[in-house]
Amino acid sequence: MSEKDVIIQTENLYKTYKENGVPTHALRGVDMTIEKGEFSAIVGPSGSGKTTLLNIISGLDSATKGKAWLGGRLISEISGKELSDYRRDHIGFIFQAYNLIPVLTVEENIEYIMLLQGVPKSERHERVMELLEDLGLQGYEKRRPPQLSGGQQQRVAIARAMVSRPLIILADEPTANLDSKTGSELLDMMRELNEKTGMTFVFSTHDQMIMDRARRLIILQDGAIKEDKHKE
Repeated sequence: MSEKDVIIQTENLYKTYKENGVPTHALRGVDMTIEKGEFSAIVGPSGSGKTTLLNIISGLDSATKGKAWLGGRLISEISGKELSDYRRDHIGFIFQAYNLIPVLTVEENIEYIMLLQGVPKSERHERVMELLEDLGLQGYEKRRPPQLSGGQQQRVAIARAMVSRPLIILADEPTANLDSKTGSELLDMMRELNEKTGMTFVFSTHDQMIMDRARRLIILQDGAIKEDKHKE
């Protein structure tokens, strides 16, 4: 493994929250390395530290102690604006709550990041239509989120995360609000897209369907890595 293959790295990562003076240790000494093109899942029960770890490696939260690198750069040394620009240009987020903008059409929701990046209109349209075809949503580009089912909204959220061709897709419990058939179909699509594009996928989950499809399981327990399994 060369350094240029490493896209996410943490070293002795700790995160402690305090509420009413009482400390909660969300992460305890996490050492982790993720390479480009992985299809990995950070798994564990609720409260094991999965979402906290995802938030720190994306720069949405900061560690109490330890270091985290993103694309070879120490996150704590990247300024606020530069970090938000990096997230915009290189990280796609998929959330369990979809987080679509209800007043925008499907196409407008998906192209929003590219609009911020200054991608020309014709290219934006072309990329959106290509992804809608990949995700089985042809003909839905003018609909708004309230006119879609939960599964369709999550497909739009996946398209929005992927359309700017980021280096990394971070997905926090992406199947939590979906029935098993829809969730299974979307996971198979994401795995196909991972193989086709080489994008790095990191899931935070306790969903068995994601665990079955992930090529690597990073198992957290009480804020520490209990096991790190690479599957064939």
